[in-house]
Amino acid sequence: MPSMTHEVFVDLFKNRPALAPEMLVEVLDVSLPPYTEARLVSADLTEIQPAEYRADVVIVLLDGDIAVRVVIVEVQLAADLRKRLSWPAYVTVSRAVHGCPADLLVVANDPLVAAWCMEPIEIGVPGFVLRPPVLRQSDVPIVTDQAEAARRPELGVLSAMAHGDTELGATIAAAVLPAVQRLDDDRARLYYDLVYNSLNEAARRSLEAMMKGYEYQTDFAKKYVAQGLSQGLSQGLSQGLSQGLSQGRTEEAARNLLTVLRVRGFAVPDSVRERILAQKDPERLERWLEKAVVAPSVAAILDEPN
Repeated sequence: MPSMTHEVFVDLFKNRPALAPEMLVEVLDVSLPPYTEARLVSADLTEIQPAEYRADVVIVLLDGDIAVRVVIVEVQLAADLRKRLSWPAYVTVSRAVHGCPADLLVVANDPLVAAWCMEPIEIGVPGFVLRPPVLRQSDVPIVTDQAEAARRPELGVLSAMAHGDTELGATIAAAVLPAVQRLDDDRARLYYDLVYNSLNEAARRSLEAMMKGYEYQTDFAKKYVAQGLSQGLSQGLSQGLSQGLSQGRTEEAARNLLTVLRVRGFAVPDSVRERILAQKDPERLERWLEKAVVAPSVAAILDEPN
């Protein structure tokens, strides 16, 4: 089952299909043809049974109505020998399906995993070698400009996840959070949490000082200020979260928990869903939400025996 971390990276590239070709060109110096649109397409690359190939994200670059390039995104958190067989298949099948050249972009945060991913893959035919382009954590651009974050919020979140625990973490977060607040509520909540959880304690304190007096303009932000959540930027983010929950955000916390369970691929019975939505203890909801990131089952999250 894919991990929460894996699904978070996948969602960032799904939410902004242009992010993958941008990283290939801007970071990895891969040459791409001119295109007018980056479109998300089916990730099912199965062509011959019984083999089944499913990439994390598949994006087609279009010049008008003509497909000019396929970009396959694979998030790799650990070495997996099966990928050395499937990655070449992803590229060749995508090329056949869409009738244009195909590129592979591997996202690998761990340096050792990244080094493994970068090793050439010998296909067998002389000269037919796949050398996967790999986006490493250190390669992710550092986004500190609000205008850049507003233009590409997924890149801003990716930047916070990669560099949030460095001395630039607070500066990155201060640029990204205003952009996040302009998004729809579901994405805004998810990205807000990703940015905040990527910061170390020093960065969080620095961010609080930098954001004092910030005027929240969006409906999303104003709603959270009224509920006590966004006050965390001036009163301490964790304190603001607790205050917001205690002022009636238990339902939102419950829905966030259900979202995490869905992203992790857990089946949630109706009885469990009703129990979560009926829970009125904010501290218990917070505890369940924290456990949901790593717990092996829904029962383990809800303090029930397996």
